[in-house]
Amino acid sequence: MSSGKFINLQTFHDKLRRITHIILICLAAATATGEVLHAMTGERPDPAILTTGQQAAQRQEPQRQSPADLYMQFRVEGQDTVYIAELPPARVYSKLPRQKGREWRKYYRLVHNFSKTYPYALAARHLVHEVDSTIAADNLKRGKRDKYINAKQKELFDDFEQPMRHLTVSQGALLMKLIDREIGKSSYFIIKDYKNGMAAGFWQGIAKLFGTDLKKPYEPEGEDRPIEELVELWETGQFEGLYFSLFWKYPPNIEIPSKYK
Repeated sequence: MSSGKFINLQTFHDKLRRITHIILICLAAATATGEVLHAMTGERPDPAILTTGQQAAQRQEPQRQSPADLYMQFRVEGQDTVYIAELPPARVYSKLPRQKGREWRKYYRLVHNFSKTYPYALAARHLVHEVDSTIAADNLKRGKRDKYINAKQKELFDDFEQPMRHLTVSQGALLMKLIDREIGKSSYFIIKDYKNGMAAGFWQGIAKLFGTDLKKPYEPEGEDRPIEELVELWETGQFEGLYFSLFWKYPPNIEIPSKYK
C-alpha cells in the first residue's frame, strides 16, 4: 500500500490510542474541575448557569409526594371497589424498513455511536458529583485533596482505558461532546485547567488531525440538537425503542462499573 494514500494499521491504532488518552484526560481532569467551589461553600448553583446535564439531573430529582401520589385512588360503586391509577403514555416502535441516503446513514451512525458513548458521559457526571461531595464532606485540604484526586484518576485509567480503546475516532469525538454536556466545560478547557495551556494545545493539535475541535462548546439548540434529542429519548426511556426500530435489535450493553452509577 502507498503510505501517501493509506494509513498503516499500526499508525491508525496509535492515533486511536491518542484520542483515547484525550478522552481519559478529560474524564480524569473533570474530577478536579467540577463544582468544587459550590460543594465546599454549600451554595446551590444558579439554575441559569447549570450545565445541560445538570439541568436534566435536576429535573429528575424526586419531588415531595402528596398522599394522593403515594396511594392508589379508588371509588366505591355499589358492592364494587374500583381502583384508579394514571399510567404514563407508552410508545410502540415498529421495525422500520432500512432507509437509504446520506442523511439517513449519518443518522444511523449517530444513534449507534450515541448508544456506545452516552453511558460513559453519565459515569463522568456521577464521578464529578461523587468527588465534589467527598471533598466537601471531608473538608479535604490541598494536599489530601490532590492525593484523593490522583487516586481517582488512576482508578479511571484502570477501569476505562481498555474498553475505550475499542471506540472509533467518531465515537471518541461524540463522547467529548457528551462530556461537555454533562460536565459543563469543553475538553480543551478541562485539560487546560487541570494540566496547563501547553498540554491543552498539544491535545488540541492531535484532535485536529481527526477533524475535532476540543474548544468547541456543546450546542444543544444549535448543531448538536440531534444529539440532544437522543439524550431526551434516553431520559424518558424511549431510546431503546428507537434503536430497535432502526436496527431491528436492542442497543449494545455497555458495562459500566456499579461504582460509577
